[in-house]
Amino acid sequence: MTEIVDLFVIGGGINGAGIARDAAGRGLSVILCEKDDLAQGTSSRSGKLVHGGLRYLEYYEFRLVREALIEREVLLKSAPHIIWPMRFVLPHSPSDRPAWLVRLGLFLYDHLGGRKLLPGTRTLDLARAPEGLPLKDSYRKGFEYSDCWVDDARLVVLNALDAQERGARILTRTVCNSARREGDLWRIHFTGPSGDQSVLARALVNAAGPWVNQIINQVVGGNSQRNVRLVKGSHIITPKFWDGDHAYLVQNTDKRVIFINPYEGDKALIGTTDIAFNGRPEDVAADEEEIRYLLNAVNRYFKHNLRREDVLQSFSGVRPLFDDGAGNPSAVTRDYVFDLNNAGAPLLNVFGGKITTFRKLSEHGVQLLQKTFPDMGPDWTVRGHLPGGDISNADFSMFIERLQLDYPWLPNQLVKHYARLYGTRARNLIGEANTLDGLGRHFGGALYEAEAQYLFRSEWARTPEDILMRRTKHILHLSSAEQAEFTNWFASLT
Repeated sequence: MTEIVDLFVIGGGINGAGIARDAAGRGLSVILCEKDDLAQGTSSRSGKLVHGGLRYLEYYEFRLVREALIEREVLLKSAPHIIWPMRFVLPHSPSDRPAWLVRLGLFLYDHLGGRKLLPGTRTLDLARAPEGLPLKDSYRKGFEYSDCWVDDARLVVLNALDAQERGARILTRTVCNSARREGDLWRIHFTGPSGDQSVLARALVNAAGPWVNQIINQVVGGNSQRNVRLVKGSHIITPKFWDGDHAYLVQNTDKRVIFINPYEGDKALIGTTDIAFNGRPEDVAADEEEIRYLLNAVNRYFKHNLRREDVLQSFSGVRPLFDDGAGNPSAVTRDYVFDLNNAGAPLLNVFGGKITTFRKLSEHGVQLLQKTFPDMGPDWTVRGHLPGGDISNADFSMFIERLQLDYPWLPNQLVKHYARLYGTRARNLIGEANTLDGLGRHFGGALYEAEAQYLFRSEWARTPEDILMRRTKHILHLSSAEQAEFTNWFASLT
């Protein structure tokens, strides 16, 4: 007899994982199916920010900005290990947006979402403030405001992990081949590491991101009046060239804003571009023109001149934005739209969205299925912690001090690494080890065998890239020889 579940979710990005978590927490039986690794697509290639979207105010996206600003503080409390406050310095140039317009935007930004946890905007004299030291002398005035940093790929994994712990099944490297209605149910066929399987589901959610229309047309065999518009956003990683934990937000000559963020301690993450994309999402990559564009934006403002050889890495993602007909890719809405088809068993297609609003998107999406699941539980994620996020009073500094006291043999760098990625679950990773040797083989940087084993055992990591690029950022801190050594060792696990 074929198994029947309540909800089948296609897509292991932030929206799919968020919906699976929300639904499982309401008592629904859930399967999530992802053709690759969790967050392998767009959700690991963002600008790593939980933010209201200051520039969206120019496009009158007040509802989206308000929701994002509210969500910013909800998420900060739910996962203080992977999300933390960051101050952004915005140098002002009279040739760009007028100062009064910037001040107005920042005033709205401070007040639109009922800010409680984060400090407000302040004006800077860049000739005197330390934040102005790396900037060219022509920039005399600036502003500073708050947003938050997030480890985007870990945010996805933690949602999937929470969903699993609430009863959901998470199937990675599993391709959904077909989904067809049979009365009030969906018959779904999929292929994964265990071979071909099928299941019946009372409702189907298509959260495939850039592939959402492909799922509608090729897997479901239907159509939708809605479409996603694919927009490529590229980033570069360079050595960090300023002192301090703050970030910068600068404006390029075309009026687009570029984020320059501290990254992985001694590096800078710079982006992003906005370019219409018509290829296969799997093939997206930053091109040389985009890299030059980002370097030029930085060099317009900073005394330190970045060169092409300073670019350590680049990456690019395809944003699956809801196609609202806007001509300029930067003006396309970052809001989300649902397409609910109730002709038989319900099909919920998800268009658009952004990292910051994933929790609210997930909540709204599951609410739309209330008619199918009248007995499901109430909204709950606004109060829920993500795995590892149950840190007392969300006080991360105090949490690190506690870990250092409990594991005095751990180097401070390793304590911070484990605390940031795993929060209170760092203790599960460390296990019974009481010396560095107890963590097993050391591959370089902060990577020890115990962490790789933990990720393989607990977080669906099945390739070296899953660990080095998405579950962690060790790839930025290991030499080519160390990466090869780790790859050879990892082959023994599988």
